[in-house]
Amino acid sequence: MATSAVARETVFALRRQIAKIEGTLSERLEASAGAAPVDADVSPQTLTLPRNLTIVRRGLAVASQDAFLSTGAERLDAALSGGLPKAALSEFHGAATRDAGAVAGFVLALVSLILSQGPRLPVLWIGTSEVFREAGFPYARGLHAFFGIEPEQLLFSEAPRLLDALWVAEEAARMTALAAVILEIRGSPQRLDLTATRRLHARAQSAGRPLFLLRQAGEPEPTAAPVRLILSAAPAAARQTIAGPLAGSIGRPAFTVAIGKSRTALPGQFTLEWNPDERIFEERRGEQGRSQESAPERPKNPLPVVSASRRREDPAAASGAVLAFPAVGSPAAGDQPSPRERPAHRRPRRTG
Repeated sequence: MATSAVARETVFALRRQIAKIEGTLSERLEASAGAAPVDADVSPQTLTLPRNLTIVRRGLAVASQDAFLSTGAERLDAALSGGLPKAALSEFHGAATRDAGAVAGFVLALVSLILSQGPRLPVLWIGTSEVFREAGFPYARGLHAFFGIEPEQLLFSEAPRLLDALWVAEEAARMTALAAVILEIRGSPQRLDLTATRRLHARAQSAGRPLFLLRQAGEPEPTAAPVRLILSAAPAAARQTIAGPLAGSIGRPAFTVAIGKSRTALPGQFTLEWNPDERIFEERRGEQGRSQESAPERPKNPLPVVSASRRREDPAAASGAVLAFPAVGSPAAGDQPSPRERPAHRRPRRTG
């Protein structure tokens, strides 16, 4: 019995070590010397276990609720088994460069949730010169108005090369003086491989801080991040008033969130709105959970976009054949310069 108990403890220790290396949530296997042996052919979901032995199926979240960042959208949080992990690397993808604003806005909303639940520590945003040149920097007044983030709380590190940005991210991910670290990358560079993301994920786990990886126009690749969300901007709904929706107005910012990768969830798509007053995400009603036939049809604008021409009733005729421009250096016959206008260097030279 003593030998069997020692063997089980060794197996449990090896499983926890393997789960830590893979970056998965480790299994809670607490055995005692008096525990009965468990049949390997029986599923853990239907097995009657003793009190001092807990077996959890691999892949399920075995952690307290404090280990996850809840977005406020119940269906998305339930799909992610409680929310986004706080002490881990999380990926946020934009399919095109034009989605960089939506990705940045969604991540800033997550930072607002982190700051509201813990100490208001600074946040470091790391990127290359190419990234900030294409996507720009966040607007200071918008940070305070929409997310409650003071401009001095958001620090920026602009690196000339991707290698420098990765080095700064690894060093910053181990610091507990930062509330979160944001690393923004453009495209699918070779240096951001599985080994690099494993180092970033390990640093974030050891420090107990989130590291958000923003990808502009990047292809989904194997990484160590447990969660990958694909983001894009969704059409804003009308502003809600006491009398109802205000026609022609722009309401809260909306995001289309698709689960591209998760170890605990199936692929899904959600439409979330950010509430800048309550500082929380809300799932838009009518976009998910019911068919398009039951969704209310948007009213059409009866007015024309462009007024009709007053001079004539018929619209402009279609354009005719497209003609190519003459080649450079080959003017037409009538455009030849006169002998007096000919440049001096082109005149015939004298001989003798």
